[in-house]
Amino acid sequence: MTTPRPFGRSLCAMITPFDASGALDVAAAARHAVRLVAGGCDGLVLNGTTGEAPTTSDAEKTALVRAVREAVGGAVAVVAGVGSADTRHTVALAGEAERAGADGLLVVAPYYSCPPQPAIEAHFRQVADAVGVPLMVYDIPGRTGVRVEVETLLRLAEHPRIVAVKDCAQDLLGSTKVIANTSLAYYSGCEELNLPLYAVGGAGQVSTVANAVPEVFRAVLDAFDRGETARAARLNRLALPLVELMMASGLPGAVTAKAVIGAGGVRAPLQSADPLTVERLRAARDALMSHHDEWG
Repeated sequence: MTTPRPFGRSLCAMITPFDASGALDVAAAARHAVRLVAGGCDGLVLNGTTGEAPTTSDAEKTALVRAVREAVGGAVAVVAGVGSADTRHTVALAGEAERAGADGLLVVAPYYSCPPQPAIEAHFRQVADAVGVPLMVYDIPGRTGVRVEVETLLRLAEHPRIVAVKDCAQDLLGSTKVIANTSLAYYSGCEELNLPLYAVGGAGQVSTVANAVPEVFRAVLDAFDRGETARAARLNRLALPLVELMMASGLPGAVTAKAVIGAGGVRAPLQSADPLTVERLRAARDALMSHHDEWG
């Protein structure tokens, strides 16, 4: 059976650039989006965790979607994060993103209030009912405090506009069960699980590290698709030092992604990486890219 890929295969969880004054820099965002597409991304996810969505305004979120949509045209999928802890607010954000040109919506489980599963299911259904574009469920319990349980996902899969999951639950057994029993497209949101999830039928990845090295993560999937599984594993291993520094060093991915590519500052309460961390990140990126002949 063919794996569904409604938003492409190799997606980047894109940073949100700010200028020296801390304002949204739409021109820098457009340039970065074009670079990511040139590097092999066939989808861009905006206004997510890496995009510092908790500290950008509704107007900034909409402006970012419009700018990136215009910059990349229709060649790649643009998925807009519209998550919030308030269902009414999420519905409003969803409508704005759709009107701004988003191809799909990333909707995180409602956080902080920790609603039970029937309420979580109702939240996603209400958003899906309010728009005409497809939804990607964002399951990231480490940040929201709640899981979107397997049984809930099985029911949500019945909705015609709920088509995908960004999986940060780190539950490979549960994810495999949903993949086996639904048509939901599963995108890994944790770099260390990109290849394992893909191997059991996942649709691809939504990668923060791809902000720095989009061609690397595309190459891993390309090798696997060609049946070169040993090569895919080798490329995956080569990326691990950078992945560990960016995603498991104690700093948020928004901080490390901006540090490694020199994309400017972050908004409080986040703080920019210190010079030693920046040096280590860039050294790991340069070491990885020294194997540039591997990514072709």
